[in-house]
Amino acid sequence: MASKAAFKRLNKEYLAIQANPPPYVTAKPLETNILEWHYVLRGPPDTPYAGGEYHGRVKFPSDYPYKPPAIQMITPSGRFQTNTNICMSMSNFHPSTWNPAWSVATILTGTLSFMVEEEATTGGIRTSNADRKALARKSHAFNLANKQFSEVFPELCTPEPAPLVDPTQSSEADMVVAAQTDGGTPVAGTRRRMATTQPN
Repeated sequence: MASKAAFKRLNKEYLAIQANPPPYVTAKPLETNILEWHYVLRGPPDTPYAGGEYHGRVKFPSDYPYKPPAIQMITPSGRFQTNTNICMSMSNFHPSTWNPAWSVATILTGTLSFMVEEEATTGGIRTSNADRKALARKSHAFNLANKQFSEVFPELCTPEPAPLVDPTQSSEADMVVAAQTDGGTPVAGTRRRMATTQPN
């Protein structure tokens, strides 16, 4: 169960990521558990993942933001093992490097950046660019066959992937600042019900 601090922080981050989603990133918590978020990363142009749609999950500890989350990818990508915790500086593999100021948007932007690099890591795999391109083409069909993807992202369950929206012209530094919920202004309302009750 989420602590009061975790509930407040994650609810604030959900509002912020709705108001100002990072480029190539969609994310939301489960309606029944605010500590488990699901995300979709879109493969950036000029990478082997272009056109791909990569579904994954982030599991936050009950005392977030003071401890880091576990990050997994569900859709085969050719970069990460599926349903396996990924070792990166923002994940639970490295609590000593964790910064409580990092937000969900920061974590997922960092995951996408790490994905398009070739650094070896626990939870990573090495495949050819041709294999990664083939998996990118199959990714949307894979996601549509995944019941949880359909439940969490019904708006993405279309015959073809949604057109890729060009990112804003903001600099990378601006995007990181915008991703920090402490510096953002969350919107007052949301169209998605947060079924998780606030801790007493």
